Amino acid sequence: MNDDDPAIAVLLTAAVLLDRLVSPRPRITRGLAGRSVGGTWLLACMVLASQGLFLALCGSGLVAACLVLAVQAVLVVASNAKRAVLGEPLLFPDFAMIRSIVNHPEFYWSAVPVWQRIAAALSAFALIATLAHLFVPDPATHAAGLALCGAGIGLLWLTLRTAPFRALAPTPDAVADVDRHGLAPTLLLHWLRWRSMPDPLPCIDPPRLPPVLPAPEVIVIIQCESFADPAELFADPQLALPALEQARAEAWQWGRLQVSGFGAYTMRAEYGVLWGREEDALGFRRYDPFLTAIGERSYALPRRLPGWRSLFLHPHDLRFYGRDRIMPVGGFDALLGEDAFTPPGPEEGRYVTDAAMADTILAEAQAATGSTLLYAVTIENHGPWAPDRTGPTPDLRQSYLRLARHGDAMLAQLRSGLAALGKPALLVFFGDHRPSIPGVTAPGGDRHTPYVMLRIDAAGQNLAGTNRQSDLTPAALHHAMLAEVLGSPA
Repeated sequence: MNDDDPAIAVLLTAAVLLDRLVSPRPRITRGLAGRSVGGTWLLACMVLASQGLFLALCGSGLVAACLVLAVQAVLVVASNAKRAVLGEPLLFPDFAMIRSIVNHPEFYWSAVPVWQRIAAALSAFALIATLAHLFVPDPATHAAGLALCGAGIGLLWLTLRTAPFRALAPTPDAVADVDRHGLAPTLLLHWLRWRSMPDPLPCIDPPRLPPVLPAPEVIVIIQCESFADPAELFADPQLALPALEQARAEAWQWGRLQVSGFGAYTMRAEYGVLWGREEDALGFRRYDPFLTAIGERSYALPRRLPGWRSLFLHPHDLRFYGRDRIMPVGGFDALLGEDAFTPPGPEEGRYVTDAAMADTILAEAQAATGSTLLYAVTIENHGPWAPDRTGPTPDLRQSYLRLARHGDAMLAQLRSGLAALGKPALLVFFGDHRPSIPGVTAPGGDRHTPYVMLRIDAAGQNLAGTNRQSDLTPAALHHAMLAEVLGSPA
């Protein structure tokens, strides 16, 4: 670096101090850095490599240092915002969602305060302008940057192959690892652990006992967006949803679905119900199991139901989470996207309504000529929620409750519609996660959502059985459905 450039020591100190701003603040008992020695060393190597990269690109040590710290600051702000809204820090799979953030910003920008969005935009513009203005066309400086970048990467490569560093972050615990090692080192370590995980052996179905009842001809599974029991969510029994209460009373089985995400990460519950692998078995794949679902295709529910026709229904861009690639490999014979549903009217919001989805689902069930599985992912109650303005003050809670009642009405519509088909049917209805509503709900505490399994015979009569109550993980719900169709494992 040139004489007028900041010293490496100053840059490293600034990076360590920036890392201390990650929420929650690190404990001072670990020393000035507040992180493990290993985590601090990894951060130093990453800073050196980044400084070298930016120096090679711009030729100015000062600009390079500013860019290094700016990138780190963006990660810190993103992680803190995510933790405040969703209850977990920035994770390495979040970078795979950058394309989704660009294509569907309405899903994400609500998590970042307006002033931070403005500051980020102004900072990005200022950085680009500064980079262009301070670009130094000095080949020697650019070469020095390449050398520094190579040295930083080399140090990382050697460090990560030593026994002490191979032992860091052996199990997926993002919150504890960020607290212990820092944000950037945890992102790196978790990504490396994830990459090293092999695909599981192909799924082999176990011997099974005969099912309690003959298998249904139609299975309808509804993954209802942000669906939770308002009576539990807001501790108010008067907010109970009538169709949900009736379904619980009539259910073959019902209970709490122990989902791991709060306010987002639909794909975790979706993967669990469709693929049936518990998060403990997934290891570092648990944070976004769709990234590796294709390599685990033999576990998918449609592939475990030979002879069944399987349809996947979702009234949104099927490229989101890679569903357009994953679901056909998982055994779905057809995918129905947004064009298959009646679009929302002027007063019905941005997304296809739950009622419109129910109409299409029932039409497909009616048209089915053999054993048919329909898996539907709703979207009407997707945040961010616009304030309800029917009262004296704008109210986000009322907006959520209105849409939750639409989901409840969908449950009632499907229950009555399937009863009229004249076919034995299994209806499974569950919430993918609780809603994250600014100023109304917050991460922490319970995360469960409701689920119900309803058995309906060919005469349209409900089969309640023992009305068993059982709290399940999404993966356990997968196996409960298999037991209804194929029988319990012997």
